[in-house]
Amino acid sequence: MVRLDSIGNGYRTTMQFQQLQYFVAVAETRHFTRAADLVHVAQPSLSQQIKALERELGADLFLRARGNITLTDAGEALLPLARRILADADTARHEVQELVQLRSGRVRLGATPSVCTGLLPDVLRAFHDRYPGIRLLIEEGGSHDLVRELARGALDLALVVLPLPSPSPALTTVELLREDLVVVSSPESPAPTGPGRRTVRIPDLEGAPLVMFRHGYDLRELTVAACRAEGFEPDFAVEGGEMDAVLGFVRAGLGVAVVPRMVATRSGRGLRVTPLARPGLHRTIALAHRSDVAPPRAARELQRMLLER
Repeated sequence: MVRLDSIGNGYRTTMQFQQLQYFVAVAETRHFTRAADLVHVAQPSLSQQIKALERELGADLFLRARGNITLTDAGEALLPLARRILADADTARHEVQELVQLRSGRVRLGATPSVCTGLLPDVLRAFHDRYPGIRLLIEEGGSHDLVRELARGALDLALVVLPLPSPSPALTTVELLREDLVVVSSPESPAPTGPGRRTVRIPDLEGAPLVMFRHGYDLRELTVAACRAEGFEPDFAVEGGEMDAVLGFVRAGLGVAVVPRMVATRSGRGLRVTPLARPGLHRTIALAHRSDVAPPRAARELQRMLLER
């Protein structure tokens, strides 16, 4: 049985992984019976282990009032630490179980939707061809969400847009590429280039109907900031979509959008692609992982392939 020992304030506290698993299950379900079902243990046994954990810590972790289960301050403090310990243990188990030749294992990779559309398909195909036994678990999300998932141990690697949110957890980042942004429009609705020009200037977007990504999307923040720097607020014809939805709305003629060149190249059917005039807009994609934990071997191999692409 694996135990965690820590010494503080002159006494030793011993916690078991099993107790932390039970605690997290109750914290997430807010119900002892459902938590017991989740971890496949009898409810009385789960309750006894929670009480034992509370005795060892010297603090109640839950408030139990007429079936309403809530976390105490001590429980709130323990929850993110317990999740991280369990995630790290899970990662360690998979690392040990991987075969030397990478015939088995998994990689948990996070990426923004635009990177999933533009960069990843070819790299993941090459990785899968070389290591068909490695499971690829992909999570799409904004950079802020991916940083949070990295910090709690739910991802091995993430492709994020720099700069990272500040303050951010201790992450190691390696710049992967610097990518130009372009304007996409439908063939029937040309981009606002102006007479005699083949490029779009940011001021040309004033008054143009924009198809805009949802809040928290890196491309939305970058585009809106560029418009405001030119002294105007952009007009949204439609907003709130992910990458595929935005491209579909543009193809339907609802407006124009600012997207990465790689996405426009890969998804360009039915779209007119127009460069932005110099200095243009750019974004920097970086590969990130936690600084305090080395990625598993399979993740390190994918990291190498991404950096050498």
